[in-house]
Amino acid sequence: MTADTPLRRFVADFLASPLAVIAGLGLLAIALTALFAGIIAPQNPYDLAQIDILDGSLTPGTEGFGGFTYWLGSDEQGRDMLSAMIYGLRISLMVSFIAVTSAVAVGMVLGLLAAARGGWVETLIMRIVDIQLSFPALLVALLLLASLGKGVDKVIIALILVQWAYFARTVRAAALVEIRKDYVTAARAAALPQWRILFGHVLPNVMPPVLVIATVQIANAIAIEASLSFLGVGVPITEPSLGLLIANGFDYLLSGRYWISFYPGVALLVTLVCINVVGDHVRDILNPRMQR
Repeated sequence: MTADTPLRRFVADFLASPLAVIAGLGLLAIALTALFAGIIAPQNPYDLAQIDILDGSLTPGTEGFGGFTYWLGSDEQGRDMLSAMIYGLRISLMVSFIAVTSAVAVGMVLGLLAAARGGWVETLIMRIVDIQLSFPALLVALLLLASLGKGVDKVIIALILVQWAYFARTVRAAALVEIRKDYVTAARAAALPQWRILFGHVLPNVMPPVLVIATVQIANAIAIEASLSFLGVGVPITEPSLGLLIANGFDYLLSGRYWISFYPGVALLVTLVCINVVGDHVRDILNPRMQR
C-alpha cells in the first residue's frame, strides 16, 4: 500500500479543484511558451532583418508583403504582435521570478535573524519593514527607478527592495512560534549551532506561508513591472515586456488599431488570473482553516 505522503495529499487536494487545475495548466502553458519563445514565436520581433516597415499596423489575419501572416496584427513598426507578446511574456516572467526568488531569500534571512536575535536587531529590522510597507509598492518602485535608471537589472533590484519586507514579516512571525516548540528546545539541548537550528529545523516549518505569499507576489511583481514599463520607467524599449507593449499601442486605441494594446493586455490579464487562482488554492490547501 502506497504511503500517504504530504506531497501526495497536496497533489490530491490541488487536483480536487477543477478551476485550480485549469489555471495551473494555463500557467504551465504560459511558462513553457515564454521559456521557448525563440522556438515558438513565428518571428523574432527584435531582429531588424525580419521586420518590414511596410507591414506596419496591419489588422489581425492580414498577410504582409513578404507573405508572412500576422494572425494578431502588427504594430506601427511592422512587428508581429503574436511574436512580440511571446517575447514580452518571457521578459515579464523572468523579471518577476528572479525578483521574487531573491526577495524570498533576503526576507527569510532577515526574518529568521529578527526572530532569533530579538532585542534591538529585531526592532531595527521590523521598523524598517513597517516603514516600507506603509508606502504603496508602486510608489517605492518608481522612486527607486528614478534613482537607478532604466534596465531589466534595475527593475529586478527595485522589485527585490519592494517585496523583501513581506517575506521578512511572515518568516519572523512564523519563526517566533516555531522557536518556542519542543523540537527546537531538543536541538538546543543537543548543542547544535544556532544557524543549523534556524536553517535546518525552523526554516522548513515556516516555508508553507512563504510559498503562498511568493505565489501572490509573483503576480504582484508582474503587475508592478507592467505598470512601470507602461509609465516608461521600466524595461528599455529594446527589451519590451507586456507593459511596454500595451503602452506602445495606447495612443492608437481611439484610431481603430486596438490590437496593438488589446492582445498584450489580454495576455497580461490571463497570466495574472492564472497565478492568483493557483495561489489562492495553494493557500487554502496549506491552511485548512481558510478552506471554503
